[in-house]
Amino acid sequence: MQRTRAVAVAGLIAVAAAAGAAFAFDGAERTPDSALTPGAVAEAPATTTAVPELPDRGPHPELLEIDGWLQSEVTSLEELQGKVVAVQFWTFGCSNCKATIPHMRELYRKYQDQGFEIVGIHAPEFGFEADVDNIGRAADDLGVTWPIALDTDKRTFHSWQEGPTGHWPRIYLLDRNGHIRYDHIGEGRYDQTDAAVQALLAEAG
Repeated sequence: MQRTRAVAVAGLIAVAAAAGAAFAFDGAERTPDSALTPGAVAEAPATTTAVPELPDRGPHPELLEIDGWLQSEVTSLEELQGKVVAVQFWTFGCSNCKATIPHMRELYRKYQDQGFEIVGIHAPEFGFEADVDNIGRAADDLGVTWPIALDTDKRTFHSWQEGPTGHWPRIYLLDRNGHIRYDHIGEGRYDQTDAAVQALLAEAG
């Protein structure tokens, strides 16, 4: 009976020692949760976003048969030459478009005072999206404060985008000379877009 108990105790000691060794090894790799201040979040390792390639693709196409502008004193992209301009094709009924708006707002907040502008080309897919009152309400709800060009018949939408179909959302970045330097379809790549804006602003400066 004593021998059985001794073996059991020895086994427990061995297990405890192994667990302690494992904890010591793991603790060297990460900060234990107990070391964090209540409510604090462990910082992620710092990362640097590489600036994407920004080839000069030539002057932007014209805006064709725009039906009007909202929230804007300008009526053409030519009036914005000398600034870095993000041209975004979108429509307020597109869920992917709406998902990009917070990131566009952040770009506007960070860089508007540095010579950056956004022009939203609103190209409706469905009839209710073409109603100007609906567009205005959607802009207010989404916090869109930059100029909106109304591309009701999608003439500009198709003239800018190659092929028989186009994409919502799609963003182009224009340099200070009005040349296309960056093009991204869909959501995501927000850090790359931010880095591209910074690089083009540095050129403009």
